[in-house]
Amino acid sequence: MFLNQLKDFLIKNKVKKRLSNVTPDFNSNPIKTVGIIFDETHFEKKVAILNELLKKGIPLEKISVLIFNTIAKKNQAFEHPTFSPNDFTLGANFKNPDVNEFISKKFDLLINYYNIEKAPLLQVSNLSKASFKVGFSAVDKRINHFMINTTTDNYKVFIDELFKYLKILNKI
Repeated sequence: MFLNQLKDFLIKNKVKKRLSNVTPDFNSNPIKTVGIIFDETHFEKKVAILNELLKKGIPLEKISVLIFNTIAKKNQAFEHPTFSPNDFTLGANFKNPDVNEFISKKFDLLINYYNIEKAPLLQVSNLSKASFKVGFSAVDKRINHFMINTTTDNYKVFIDELFKYLKILNKI
């Protein structure tokens, strides 16, 4: 228990340090690859969001999903790569190769589909090499380039607003 709180504190400090040096870089390249980070503890409509992205013209093979699960059970099979607080070292580095692979991919769009700030989610979002990051307005404003003011339950509103503004920004 104490070790988990210490780990969470160290990760938050590392994220805050990195966010203090953030310089916004924006490019107008069109969206071809999409990464999505879900917080599974608060949202279980992954399939519905993936279907909405398919309807908007993003092929399934161009979408990568990473799921944060606070309760990691050994030998549990997941449909998509999953990480938990146990996948972090005290130095806020990742032990999970799926997380390292995800953050090293150069996505055109990263969707941070969580509205509660948790240190592991912020760390993955912050370290991602995505060129355009989108999320909810309830999360730290320095994490995302673009924020949508809705809740995680309104996934259709989120996707519709996202694509409306991506069209305005000439990204689709």
